[in-house]
Amino acid sequence: MTDNIDIGWLFVALATLLACSAFFAMSETCLMALNRYRLKHLIREGSRGARLAGSLLDRTDELLAFILAGNTLINAAITILVAETCRRLLGTGDYVLAVATLSAGFFILVFAEILPKVIGATYNEPLALGAAYVLAPLVKFTRWPMWFVNVFVKAILNVLRVRPRSSDKQHLSMAELRTLVLEGGKFIPKKHQSIFLNLFELEDMTVDDTMTPRGQIEHLDLKDDVEQIRNALATAHHTRLVVTEGGGLDNVVGILHVRKVVNATRREQIDVEGLRAIMREPYYVPEGTALLTQLSNFQENQRHMGLVVDEYGEILGLVTMKDILEEIVGEFTSQAIGSAALFHIESDGSVIADGTCSLRVLNRKAGFTFPLDGPKTINGLLLEQLEDIPESGTSLIVAEHPVEILQVQNRMVKVVRILPTIAAPVERKAA
Repeated sequence: MTDNIDIGWLFVALATLLACSAFFAMSETCLMALNRYRLKHLIREGSRGARLAGSLLDRTDELLAFILAGNTLINAAITILVAETCRRLLGTGDYVLAVATLSAGFFILVFAEILPKVIGATYNEPLALGAAYVLAPLVKFTRWPMWFVNVFVKAILNVLRVRPRSSDKQHLSMAELRTLVLEGGKFIPKKHQSIFLNLFELEDMTVDDTMTPRGQIEHLDLKDDVEQIRNALATAHHTRLVVTEGGGLDNVVGILHVRKVVNATRREQIDVEGLRAIMREPYYVPEGTALLTQLSNFQENQRHMGLVVDEYGEILGLVTMKDILEEIVGEFTSQAIGSAALFHIESDGSVIADGTCSLRVLNRKAGFTFPLDGPKTINGLLLEQLEDIPESGTSLIVAEHPVEILQVQNRMVKVVRILPTIAAPVERKAA
């Protein structure tokens, strides 16, 4: 029967079948390689091709069954056509069968598999959106004929206890989101990328990581005489002050907003009772509170500052909304007031730091790599390393940074010198 068909038509049919097989292979590859989050964005933008592609990927089992069934039938037809073409050109014989088999395998492998799949993976988005216009009606039209195949496949999957997962149920972890932001650096402005990365770090940070230590809290004592109080208000570095009444920070009675004091002095000279009238009740924050949680608490309670307390109610430090926001967007000023006294960089690259200086600040501003999963200050880190109260002049290496203790006072390391890298062997003196 095929002898009556011109051989030219056989070549046309072969080329057509190869093109159809290539289309199925390319469609499978580009749809499977399509970025699901990019696809959802395109759907929200109103792309009809994206909507069709999304509906196909929502039922991946039907899509793959149709593509593979179509590809299998077409490849079988290609094999038959190649065999008939070889018979017409070369006659009959065992070598003709071998030539036909090798030729069919070559054409299918190159033109119906490798080339279209490489092209589909390279240009997956435009090809997937275009192929969806063709595949969507075909899958819908052949849904009933393919029903038996899908039922058979699902039965085997149930026996094997395999449960296909929908793409909608796949969520990115925080680590994967961080990698996504890092990989998308060329599409995200550097400042925005930095904010995103800081937000990811905020997930694991607590108020202990960013609070001002107890020893650095500026406070106003109502037991002082009026002139001392007025001088303290006039020279205050902060807009809000902790108010005590004798006993230092063990007897906190309120939080005072300096602006309210300025407004009150416009009417009359302020006194202690006037300060009591305008100050607010202190706001306390348990140690270990997550920064993101505390940011929400500040917002809900309409507060800007809180005193961090331990399980016994002892004040450990002070945290402000500004401190948390700076962890996200960076410092609001080139050098925060008071932080200049905590450390400074010498001309030789070494850093002279106060013992109460935060390790996180040293890492961020001076480029060190001190561990952050233990003590929060350089003093705490050194005491943990030495397991003793050291003497002045003691030297050691911490996180590959040579550290020399310059001053010890009141059972704590007061001043240290830190070198950025190990420039020379550093001897450790006995404590």
